[in-house]
Amino acid sequence: MEILDEVTFDIERGKIREFVLATHAGDTVHTSVEAARDAGFPDVPATATHVVVAGHYRDQRAFVAKLGLAYDRVVVGSVKWTYFRPLCAGDSVRGVRRVAADTRKRNLRFVTLETDYLDAAGDCAVRVREVLIERGAQ
Repeated sequence: MEILDEVTFDIERGKIREFVLATHAGDTVHTSVEAARDAGFPDVPATATHVVVAGHYRDQRAFVAKLGLAYDRVVVGSVKWTYFRPLCAGDSVRGVRRVAADTRKRNLRFVTLETDYLDAAGDCAVRVREVLIERGAQ
């Protein structure tokens, strides 16, 4: 699969705290280093959907245009996160996004994207699979 785009960002305690507040995640492992270490983490772990912050570092319109999609006719159909290990404050990841499938059914186009978030060792920590749906012109 050809690489569509790449993004690099750090997993930061402050961003983890923002996600905790926004999602009302109540587990103190996400806000207390002591609670995180007591639970076996090296630092506070990110919440399950934390890698969505990659969108703040990407030019979303550019990748949609690169796929030949009409931005105003695209919705996200589904997203699935697969964790191979937790991401924790202090980690740095590189997200490599590829097109896994591109199909058409009736008046709809389905583009399946797969992003591997690689840690400093180059191992995949998280894989995100998302389906974009573009409706045909009216």
